[in-house]
Amino acid sequence: MSIMGALNTAVSGLSAQSHAFTDISNNISNSQTVGYKATNTNFSDYVLTSGAAQGTAGTVLATTASQNEAQGTITSSSNALALAVSGRGFFSVNEESGDSTTGVKAFKDTAFYTRNGDFTENNLGYLVNSSNEYLNGYMVDSKGVLNTNSLQTINVADVTFRPTQTTTITDAATLPGSVAAGDTSATSSAVNSTISVYDSTGTPHSLAINWAYSPADASWTVSGTLDGASTPNTSAKVKFDANGLISSVAQQNNIGTSPATYGAATTTSGAAATLMLPATFGGVSQPMTISLGAVGSSSGTTMQTNTAGTGAAATVRSDSITSGVFTKISMTSDGNILASFDNNQTQLVGKVPLAMFADANALSASDGEAFTATSGSGAAVITLAGKNGAGDLEIGSVENSTTSLDTDLTKLITAQQAYGASAKVVTTANEMLQTVLSMKQ
Repeated sequence: MSIMGALNTAVSGLSAQSHAFTDISNNISNSQTVGYKATNTNFSDYVLTSGAAQGTAGTVLATTASQNEAQGTITSSSNALALAVSGRGFFSVNEESGDSTTGVKAFKDTAFYTRNGDFTENNLGYLVNSSNEYLNGYMVDSKGVLNTNSLQTINVADVTFRPTQTTTITDAATLPGSVAAGDTSATSSAVNSTISVYDSTGTPHSLAINWAYSPADASWTVSGTLDGASTPNTSAKVKFDANGLISSVAQQNNIGTSPATYGAATTTSGAAATLMLPATFGGVSQPMTISLGAVGSSSGTTMQTNTAGTGAAATVRSDSITSGVFTKISMTSDGNILASFDNNQTQLVGKVPLAMFADANALSASDGEAFTATSGSGAAVITLAGKNGAGDLEIGSVENSTTSLDTDLTKLITAQQAYGASAKVVTTANEMLQTVLSMKQ
């Protein structure tokens, strides 16, 4: 190798060690940064000439080697909304590009991914990490159905309570005693009622509960009709004893046909006086029960023993909870975002998935512990936590930096020594060159 070749090689050594200094100092500086992925420096030699006998060394090149899939230590956090990924996968996030003219947040078109999961709810209802990146996920629609067709920037500012699904309707009617005196009126509007029942999406449906007297056997027929149907959805024959208490209940078997046929009557004292209300909403079966109280009980539907009685308005209620005030957001280990309300209910409002890549180490690093996809990494594949090779989520935890201070400080000393050695080569080669030049004198 010539003197000039030695100079060039030594200078490339200085440049390579400077590159290593940059990588090492970046690692050390981010040793406390949540979600930071430390890098390594790889060195490659370039041969100027080669042959069977020998090669002539040329220069050295330093490149940064990403370790984006390295697992950082997971530690607990006082932030209940913090998320840590244990295993593979990244959070999908947006970066803000400014407020639009409508006052709604505007985001960059580029998709970003991060392992920094120390999310908190900001004053606008967005879930934002310490790098000001906005969490993406799946959101539910107005009916509580999770939309997994596309990612949305999660926002919980407008969370409202969805009425819970109805399973039981209680009808406490006071039937008129005048029928005992021979009144053959087929109906009693005073005790008929209408109530809203709710399906699994919180959508209301109208239920009409009507009573009709049958003088032939001194019984009452109670029916339940949903959403104004022409034919009742359920019906039962109810009889009362001399004290005006229910003595028997028999469910009709052949709704909508005549003559009506009934199943075995419930006559045991204390037994539940109920009729089943079959229903299907949006293709989903939702059987409900209409409760009239109990056989021999005065706490439910009764009949007046006073023959002059004209009945009284029924007290009808359902077990649906129809209102609640939003109080807070919480997370679950499967990525569910739950809204809590002051009625002790929680409801799903969204879900946090993970982004997977064919080669995560080929992602391009960006500011704020974020990455963008490249042709080498492949496009993001969105999947649920714990599925398809994706890692699990740990709630109330963060993933620490993968920087190893012991290792990087050792590398720093090594790089310093190598830099000094390369500098010494430059000095020595320069002295040799000066000697050659002085030979002309």
